[in-house]
Amino acid sequence: MEKEVRIFIRIQKYRKEKWKKLCLTKKISLTTLIIDSVESRILDDERKTILQFIEKQDNIFRKIENNINQVAKIANGQNFISEKELSYFSIQLNEIANLKVQQNEIFYKIYSLIADDH
Repeated sequence: MEKEVRIFIRIQKYRKEKWKKLCLTKKISLTTLIIDSVESRILDDERKTILQFIEKQDNIFRKIENNINQVAKIANGQNFISEKELSYFSIQLNEIANLKVQQNEIFYKIYSLIADDH
């Protein structure tokens, strides 16, 4: 492990206080704020927010997929589904598939950012 060194910088007192307040709200150290900002990294609090978003999205899609399965089970139990209901159901399935593709592209970009970060 490489030896750490100190860097001294001069800033106005009000700026330092502003940075410290920002760190307090983000629950990170001033050192982390400065290093991550200079090195264009995603801050730890932003990373947590992103991961929470991903988890929430995944839960939403699970609920939707569960509803689709319930509709399919009902249709199979009745051995009948009207043309209108089938058409609507197909449109919804296509929309969900498109949204899932878009979501996966966003997730890929997010994961790439996070991976490049460390």
